Amino acid sequence: MILPATAQHNNGLCGQCFMRAKTIDQDPPEREFFGKYDDAVWHYGGNFPADLPNVAGATHIGMFVASCILQGMVGEIHEVEFPENLQRLRNREITPGRWIIEACDEKFTQEELNEEGNAFAMDYYYATGALYLADYEQTLCAGLETTYHVPDTWESFDKINPVIRERLAQWRQKPG
Repeated sequence: MILPATAQHNNGLCGQCFMRAKTIDQDPPEREFFGKYDDAVWHYGGNFPADLPNVAGATHIGMFVASCILQGMVGEIHEVEFPENLQRLRNREITPGRWIIEACDEKFTQEELNEEGNAFAMDYYYATGALYLADYEQTLCAGLETTYHVPDTWESFDKINPVIRERLAQWRQKPG
């Protein structure tokens, strides 16, 4: 059984990504970070709609990473070793989810972002109580069967990107 979008992550049914929206009754315990924020296989390898392609497990990842990269927080590996792939993303020749699949081997690791991007990702995407998934669901998942049904399109990106940009602006204003 595939649960509605909000229930999937709030109940921890997405596999190993451990993203939690703030609406759960109790926070999960803090967890160690081993350099990988998320992996598409954690999603399509588990409780995943059979009617969707694997890229649907990377859409939420790609939207966040693409937003960070397009705001100047790109990791050196992409600028130095894979500039062609980076340019395809910047030119919108490839969708964010597909870019994660092709350019990042389906994974979101520390290599994708620079130092500032990783600090933001730790707070907004990865940490206990992180708000990214809640924002993603609120912005993109209304009326959809699951979070995985969000289309991997630039239209979806254009809806979530202003939310991520605003969260980044708020994060930058935090003391410390």
